[in-house]
Amino acid sequence: RTRNLFDGDLKLQFAPFCSALEAGFWHQLTQKKLNDFRLDESPKNIKGYYYNGDAAGLPTRLTLEFSAFDVDGASPARCCPASGTLYNTNTLEAFKTTDKKALLDKAANEIWSTIQSGAALEDSSILNKFILLTFADLKKYHFYYWFCSPALCFLEGVQLEQEPVSLEQSFSAKQYMHFYSLNSNHVLSATSIHFLLKYTEESVEVAHLKDLISFFPDLKKITVCVYDPCTLPQHPAWPLRNVLVLLAKQWGSQLDVLEVLCFRDRTLQGSRSIQHSIIFRVKLPDLTASAVCPKSVGWEKNPKGAMGPRSVNLSECMDPKRLVDKVVSTRCLLLGAGTLGCSVARTLMVRTIWLACETKALAAVDRLKKIFPGVLAEGHNMSIPMPGHPVNFSELTMAQARQDVEQLEKLISEHDVVFLLMDTRESRWLPTVIAASQRKLIVNAALGFDTFVVMRHGLKKPKDSQSKETRPMSASSNSSSSSTAAATITPGASLFSNIPGHRLGCYFCNNVVAPGDSTRDRTLDQQCTVSHPGLAMIAGALAVELMVSIIQHPEGGYAVASSSDDRMNEPPTSLGPVPHQVSYELLRSWLNIKYNLFWVNLTGNLWSVFNLSIYGVQFLAKVFNSSHSFLEDQTGLTLLHQETQAAEVRLFITLCVLMFTFRPEPDVTVPSL
Repeated sequence: RTRNLFDGDLKLQFAPFCSALEAGFWHQLTQKKLNDFRLDESPKNIKGYYYNGDAAGLPTRLTLEFSAFDVDGASPARCCPASGTLYNTNTLEAFKTTDKKALLDKAANEIWSTIQSGAALEDSSILNKFILLTFADLKKYHFYYWFCSPALCFLEGVQLEQEPVSLEQSFSAKQYMHFYSLNSNHVLSATSIHFLLKYTEESVEVAHLKDLISFFPDLKKITVCVYDPCTLPQHPAWPLRNVLVLLAKQWGSQLDVLEVLCFRDRTLQGSRSIQHSIIFRVKLPDLTASAVCPKSVGWEKNPKGAMGPRSVNLSECMDPKRLVDKVVSTRCLLLGAGTLGCSVARTLMVRTIWLACETKALAAVDRLKKIFPGVLAEGHNMSIPMPGHPVNFSELTMAQARQDVEQLEKLISEHDVVFLLMDTRESRWLPTVIAASQRKLIVNAALGFDTFVVMRHGLKKPKDSQSKETRPMSASSNSSSSSTAAATITPGASLFSNIPGHRLGCYFCNNVVAPGDSTRDRTLDQQCTVSHPGLAMIAGALAVELMVSIIQHPEGGYAVASSSDDRMNEPPTSLGPVPHQVSYELLRSWLNIKYNLFWVNLTGNLWSVFNLSIYGVQFLAKVFNSSHSFLEDQTGLTLLHQETQAAEVRLFITLCVLMFTFRPEPDVTVPSL
């Protein structure tokens, strides 16, 4: 609930922090507790961060992730650091009886000491402190915690002289562009997370807080800028409280009215914007003569809105028994038993693995059983009919093709995950269509000479299910506040952020040419997959990791795929974000996360055009016996090509008309089109 900004005497109100403790943090705490802390309950230094670019509607978050214990490490790009103290108790009773007021008073006095000594002027980030009191039940993987962000209070609050307005309303277009250019050139981030601002119609300047007297000689108009993680249009965030106390202690007797700019930097559909930043004026009390630490507040309320701790149950993603059960019970079908298929099989090592394609599958099964005698593996010597590879030579070849299709359908229906690990593009088409029609998860891996791509295929949404785009993406009902992210595209986020699993494309969704015979008129080295040594093992391991992340996700194959480079907008998951596809270039050591959306007019999505049980093998025989044009006719690609060519002709004619309509003078040479 959001309270009104103004009461009777126009006091400024602040949006408190909402703790966002990611699953990675609890994983790290578990390891630290078992291996390092053990029974040691002494306070430990940790770190968190907050971000001033969240989308509208999100709470003011302070995030702790797997890197929280690396206190000397860098914070994520465009994020503000916060130093914290962890108090991890050995028992639940100790957690309940810990003196919370004493912990808060201790942290508040430390903040007040940095203000009195002037250390906060040199590095104002030390004003951003937090406390985390925890108890970890490592038998049940239940974690109890209470978060506190200490804030020093003014006895009678802060009087508001001018209500907050957006930067767009306050600054002229010229001033806004000056300020925006400073942000684009990283001048602001190089200064501090709290800094002084001086602006005129012609220029905008910034300076450190410690230079206030020299930067503002007359002290009549002083503007302080703070990185603000709040998304509310009329409220500053919690960190501003300690900054105002710092200014009131150092210069309270000299300052009349203070202007505050809460700087917010959001990226929307690839474009950065700061116009939603807010600016207002306050009258500061005088604390220059005060020697006693002010009263402090900061303990977070629980989800019910009362003062109390929170809890999170991570047994689903941390209990080894549950994790192993999910992996062990997964039935995997590996299509392809070459270098890539063997790499996947050796890394996978689940209980049930079926390998298909050629006699190599039988040899691979024998080797698997020697490596892991407990594996339930079976090999199948079969061929996969492919587009552009005719099967109509005789009744015998037609019967064999029919048998291969039926066997492939049966194998796919009996397994949970299908790995596509073949050499050619066209050999992946039929398994893609069959698995998609049966809503089976496909993990696809393909090698080049010095590149590879690993991806999952999108799953068709069940008819009787509600839209996945509106289902909350939380790991459990009582998880931390970070589980408030949803599968919908968050307002203010990138257009292609957090794409639901049923909207993801397949291996063929980026192609406008149907698969055909790719081995015709090619030499032996061109027909075989020749790649750098080790590339198959990297791609195979990544394919297995992708599968494990998907089956551990609460949404399974419908898991949201995030393509945003803004890690704060990624949905929370037990093993981190689940990408759609990952490509790698060896020569440049470049790992790139990509995505592509489902498109019904492409050849891999024929399950939306026909059903195999209705059209049967006769339809597939036309696909196998015809060139790629047959598939293109069926999916609408032929029409797309014709429309594209017509558009190019219209564009050419338009350019010609424009050139002859606006003809230059006769003595001017016109370059050829």
